[in-house]
Amino acid sequence: MKVTKSEFVISAVRPDQYPVDALPEIALAGRSNVGKSSLINRMLSRKNLARTSATPGKTQQLNYYRVNDDLYLVDFPGYGYAKVSKTQRAAFGEMIEKYLLNRKELKLVLLVVDLRHPPSKDDINMYGWLQHYGLDVCVVATKADKIPKTRWPKHVKIIKEALGFQPQHSMVMFSSENGLGKDELWDIIKSYANLESESE
Repeated sequence: MKVTKSEFVISAVRPDQYPVDALPEIALAGRSNVGKSSLINRMLSRKNLARTSATPGKTQQLNYYRVNDDLYLVDFPGYGYAKVSKTQRAAFGEMIEKYLLNRKELKLVLLVVDLRHPPSKDDINMYGWLQHYGLDVCVVATKADKIPKTRWPKHVKIIKEALGFQPQHSMVMFSSENGLGKDELWDIIKSYANLESESE
């Protein structure tokens, strides 16, 4: 997909702040520091639209990015970061749960994991939760450039087994460094957002 226009729209903490233009929404979930901001920047061919931070746990709202006036990428707060207080974690959890269960515009959740490491307990819980509620999921395994290609199958197997990966879901190998998986991920997003008939 050719991205000709992308912009940060709002950091929302309540449903009344969500955009009202009814565009399809693709959410990104993953632990703090897994590379969601870098993934967004690579997908949109922008360097710093999504702010990457050296401080994990910095995103504390739902960050909306509008793409080509066709859809939104919605970046969730990263989970599993110890320095975030229990009260904050509970508030994030409630905000995300309400969004996932009630947002009609949501078409797909990208569960972002690090290919180099087995999924965390939080990754496994999130995948199980999404599956329980019947939400469409694509697992995006980032940092694929950090591992020799010959070892990819082994790492993919570890991730799928740990998550209890379901065959109806997608999985994409991704690298924010070299763009591996970008076109494949856009094809999946377009399909779920019902944009496959759009001209490239």
